[in-house]
Amino acid sequence: MTWRAKADLLIVGTGVAGLTAALRARELGMRVLVVGKDAAAVGNTAWAQGGIAVVRQEERDAGDSVRRHVRDTLEAGAGLCDPEAVHGVLEDGATAMRRLREAGACFDTAEDGTLSRTREGGHSAFRVVHAGGDATGAEVQRALNEATSSEGVPVLEQHCVVELLHTDSGAVGGALVLDEAGRPGTIQAQAVLLATGGIGQLYRSTTNPEVATGDGIALALRAGASVADLEFVQFHPTALRSASGETSGGGRRPLVTEALRGEGAVLVDVHGRRVMRGVHPAEDLAPRDVVAAAIDRRMAATGADSVHLDATCLGAALPERFPTVHAACRAEGIDPVVEPIPVTTAAHYSCGGIVTTVDGRTEVSGLYAAGEVARTGLHGANRLASNSLLEGLVLANRAAEAVQRDLRCAPAARTALGSGALPAAPVVDRAALRAVMSAHAGIERDAAGLAAARERLDEASVVRPLRTRETAEDAALTLTADALLASAVERTESRGCHRRRDHPDTDDRHWRRGNALRLDVSGWLIRSTPGEMRAVA
Repeated sequence: MTWRAKADLLIVGTGVAGLTAALRARELGMRVLVVGKDAAAVGNTAWAQGGIAVVRQEERDAGDSVRRHVRDTLEAGAGLCDPEAVHGVLEDGATAMRRLREAGACFDTAEDGTLSRTREGGHSAFRVVHAGGDATGAEVQRALNEATSSEGVPVLEQHCVVELLHTDSGAVGGALVLDEAGRPGTIQAQAVLLATGGIGQLYRSTTNPEVATGDGIALALRAGASVADLEFVQFHPTALRSASGETSGGGRRPLVTEALRGEGAVLVDVHGRRVMRGVHPAEDLAPRDVVAAAIDRRMAATGADSVHLDATCLGAALPERFPTVHAACRAEGIDPVVEPIPVTTAAHYSCGGIVTTVDGRTEVSGLYAAGEVARTGLHGANRLASNSLLEGLVLANRAAEAVQRDLRCAPAARTALGSGALPAAPVVDRAALRAVMSAHAGIERDAAGLAAARERLDEASVVRPLRTRETAEDAALTLTADALLASAVERTESRGCHRRRDHPDTDDRHWRRGNALRLDVSGWLIRSTPGEMRAVA
């Protein structure tokens, strides 16, 4: 090891969950160290467009309620949400939102000075607050970056965590990290919070940036924690079909926010026929899994590689209300004010993740998780739009408070143990892995395709030492892909984001429950029944 550092709480990730937790932990008097493998502003948070779904007093005054928000979330989650977790997180939303605004985040306001609100698919009320029109994530990231800087919270950019370290009691007590020059070092900490975001880079077409490589899932599995419900990958219905993306064979696609449909835009196919008419009572405002599946079916039926989102009803107001979408369209030579936007589906959000309580605790002492990487029971089989930033805010505050409580009760910390050698792990070439996952583990799957995917990845994997960030990312993608495929094979039904051609029906008798996995001592994925997973009523 060429360098060492020490903290009470090590936070891995610099998005909404990571930086919110850092601010709260600092406020509680803990020594905090944040690490991120890229620049602090690079991650999923900055790309979030729609907004934050929250019921504050203003929404209550307009006739909304937390109870209605809970109902919408449960309905979107297709029977797999934990009602207790849903109510707890959504009830805390107003407080988390207040803290975010106190940290400096500025949101769009109406003429009377109240926060502007919009509605997205699956919501029964206008409760989604937004910033910069459709640049909510960018504003949240900006505010949190400035707040952590002004509070003097140390953030190590360009530092990649390759392994979590344990104390002699089995608790997580730090991490093995590669710095910006690729030199290995150790960070000793009494607690580690994973806030590493999503897994979108498993697929050729995704709304996620290049850093979304499933690092937290892999780190947690190797540390002894369970993951659950990884088969539920939410594909966003409307990502911009860009000519550059098609030419390059995929990659990150610009998101076309669901809020456009909330304000009147409709989906049509290449022949001008409405895509969602007759598919769902809410039509274009149906839950995302329903809309994404309908789009894929319509593209297959018409032989087209996209459908179109017709937002021309917004007219001249579109550039001001949705500047990010407008700019992305104009960059592709499209004028959304007067012509429909070509859109397609893209991997967007992981509804599953590391099994945690609603306080961020995992089953491994000293290890916590928050944000997209965590599976709390909030999202179930399909996340309700704009509940993600809200969960990151709420869980981050709760996790920081849980760490403080646990450290007060914990015995004196012991030094984390490590061999000093960089670990090795199976690695599959990233382009090959994306092609396999896109072909066999997309919106619709079946047993034959899933088996073929597992076989191809197994044949292509090579064990390599994790000496670089790229290799560590590829190893994380490989393990995460294996876990996702194993989960998808196991769940022999169709529910929410998980759709099986060979099992098209929902099976409440056998599968109205979580689907958890962990690694055994030999490194094989096996079924798990962690205590944090409640049975779904």
